[in-house]
Amino acid sequence: MKPIDIVIADDDPGMLLVMRKLVEKAGGYQLAGEASDGEALLRLYDEARPEVVLMDVEMPGRTGIECARAIQDRDPRTVLVFATAHEEYMKSAFEVYAFDYLVKPFRVERALETLSRIRDRLRSEPERAALTPPAASVPGRIMLKHRDGVSFLDLEDIAMVMRENRATVVLMRDGTRYTVSDGMAELDERLPDHMFFRTHKSYIVNLNLIESIAPYGRWTYVVKLKGLKDDALITHERFEALQGMFG
Repeated sequence: MKPIDIVIADDDPGMLLVMRKLVEKAGGYQLAGEASDGEALLRLYDEARPEVVLMDVEMPGRTGIECARAIQDRDPRTVLVFATAHEEYMKSAFEVYAFDYLVKPFRVERALETLSRIRDRLRSEPERAALTPPAASVPGRIMLKHRDGVSFLDLEDIAMVMRENRATVVLMRDGTRYTVSDGMAELDERLPDHMFFRTHKSYIVNLNLIESIAPYGRWTYVVKLKGLKDDALITHERFEALQGMFG
């Protein structure tokens, strides 16, 4: 099985060494690179496109929180783990949907447990909690401007809207992708509430296509859509709101 690409970042050479040893000891990972400041981390991320980023919060250039926001705008499914001596950043870590938050000096066993959980969830298909979608679909169409012009799309054929590579992408049920000029907030307003649901700052999903939901990180879940390989993310707060909609 292909190892998981991981990038590490910290301005302390000693901590970079610790992170490197953790990656080696965890097993199943491949170190795709390391950085000592925020700008270098983002350049490295764009080059390597790792599945996991383990980083400090306080770094020169850009902080880990700022890097996390930029990374999420590129690919919100990247797993983010913070390792910092400052507990006061934990609330900010919640806001960028970090998988975990390790407070230095952390125990090696604690960090290895986190990397193990990430590996298991990225490399296995977890048991999913079934969620029955509404039986009826909603008729209607929407006009969207994109690179190739304008398309008129049936709402029932839109699977989800997501942020991908710093652009807004509409994914259709047949897998067709449209990179559109509307932002997430604009589409959230234009799409009917009883058919589409904003699960995450980077995802809007078609309620009729939700197949199942499974835990992902401490504060995030994965949404599986019928017939699609692409998954969405949903935050704990939005998951509770969704549960309320389904009684």
